[in-house]
Amino acid sequence: MNQLELANIDLAYGSALIVRKLSLSLAQGRIGCLLGPSGCGKTTVLRCIAGFERVAAGEIRLAGTLVSSHEHHLAPEKRRIGMVFQDYALFPHLTVGDNIGFGLRALAAGERQARVTELLRVVGLSEQGHKYPHELSGGQQQRVALARALAPRPSLLLLDEPFSNLDVELRERLSYEVRDIIKATGTTAVLVTHDQHEAFAVADEIGIMNEGRIQQWDSPYNLYHRPANRFVADFIGQGVLLPARVINDHQVNLELGTLNSVIPLECQVGCGNCSRHCPVEVLLRPDDIIHDDASPMKARVAKKAFRGADILYTLELASGTRVLSLVPSHHNHAIGELIGIRLDVDHVVTFHEDSNLAAHAQQHSHGLVGAS
Repeated sequence: MNQLELANIDLAYGSALIVRKLSLSLAQGRIGCLLGPSGCGKTTVLRCIAGFERVAAGEIRLAGTLVSSHEHHLAPEKRRIGMVFQDYALFPHLTVGDNIGFGLRALAAGERQARVTELLRVVGLSEQGHKYPHELSGGQQQRVALARALAPRPSLLLLDEPFSNLDVELRERLSYEVRDIIKATGTTAVLVTHDQHEAFAVADEIGIMNEGRIQQWDSPYNLYHRPANRFVADFIGQGVLLPARVINDHQVNLELGTLNSVIPLECQVGCGNCSRHCPVEVLLRPDDIIHDDASPMKARVAKKAFRGADILYTLELASGTRVLSLVPSHHNHAIGELIGIRLDVDHVVTFHEDSNLAAHAQQHSHGLVGAS
């Protein structure tokens, strides 16, 4: 049974529909994420789940129990939901231990202390229980906030942009730590963020949101390699769309060559299997274009961005079209230099050039047949 289910929920502020027919489900012990740009409605969805907002239509269920619908609304304090906020919201006059145990006042003193001790260990702060929040670093404070939310053993944990106040390096490290802590406690959780690196580090399943709708609910791998539409392809990772033409049911030709596809290409909604040389666009990620000195195919270095272990090159093809290539940093080429490249595309993702819908994200496609 799913721990969380949203079925076709709507939410409106006045005449403005903020969330539209949104559905998702999350199994026990899984971590989900709502990811999208500012204003897309992701925090509003979190507030609906928590019970802070009433839905205009649809249903929300926790462990099979209806908690929200147009006719029914269970109060937030009765939903057994824990929340972690971006500003931590710790009580400055209470010690770390007392902050964690704040929601356990109904327990006997010994049982409460045992739970606090357990959670201090889980979040790696066993020696910090006597300190006050201002004596801790930002990352430590966030772990205290997480421990406090986990203390009452909530049926669901909600995290609203929990790392936004931290510096980049700490944010990345803490995101992995938070995932490990949530997994260690077996808690089901939903994270809201606009940062895809955080989403990929923490979540098992991610919903890409835009204008109040989930564009795709999927694993991080599928979102990157098999985007459902152009919005997802643009929002996740980096890449470019190159014009191409379908040759037959199994091949598509572009400036860099001909790509083979195991699954027949459907280049247009309603078009079926294509053999009409339909114009399409092919999504190419930086890892699809390999630097190869031995390749006869050349591209000119237009820009470069040093990233430590890698360099992200912007390369200009003969036609003037630009593509991206991620190359180990010991291949350090100058702006204007011609370098050899080849395609290594494991997932051929095509879009009809006049449509915002994905033609097909191929699951087992590979191969460069020859330069065009």
